[in-house]
Amino acid sequence: MNRAEHWEQVYQTKGPEQVSWFQAEARLSRQLIESQAPARSSAIIDIGAGASTLVDGLLDTEYSALTVLDLSPAALQLARTRLGDRASRVDWRAADILEASLEPLAFDVWHDRAVFHFLTADADRRRYVAQVQRAVRPGGLVIVATFAEDGPLRCSGLEVARYSPTQLHAEFGAGFALLESHRELHTTPSGATQAFTYCVCRLGASARPSVEQQGR
Repeated sequence: MNRAEHWEQVYQTKGPEQVSWFQAEARLSRQLIESQAPARSSAIIDIGAGASTLVDGLLDTEYSALTVLDLSPAALQLARTRLGDRASRVDWRAADILEASLEPLAFDVWHDRAVFHFLTADADRRRYVAQVQRAVRPGGLVIVATFAEDGPLRCSGLEVARYSPTQLHAEFGAGFALLESHRELHTTPSGATQAFTYCVCRLGASARPSVEQQGR
């Protein structure tokens, strides 16, 4: 079973409130976006959003250029159904972030809660960072949240990587200026506690890929 099939099966067999990463309100993510990218016209992409409620909160606070990307069409449909008429104000994309065709310099904010830690192969992490470099404008905001060093070893039946703020920032490199980091203790629907690391970075011009890399 490939990645897309795995996540499609998850969302076809579980409700959005049954998955361990469910948040009734994506409060920390929304607060970080509002504090570091206050312009409501900021182009924001939520990577691996699933049926996350972050998009609800951003619409509530009048952000107007929102893109939601996930491997699972079923997950995206759950979010669209929840939003009702407001779903038409969002660009929905069913794609693998490692293979997605993202427009160059299209986004002011890149948000990812709980995708990067599933990338356990070095090559996949490099492809992910290259996608960020291509798609985010210089000076743009990059928010990535993973399991912390004392977080779970597996999630949804898959192995994960765990990071301290220093380790997570190092995966992206010096071209990503670390603005702040946070630790979040997330309570799952079953009552378990999971520790997350959030890193908030500003993309510098030096992090832009070469012309050759952009063409890949």
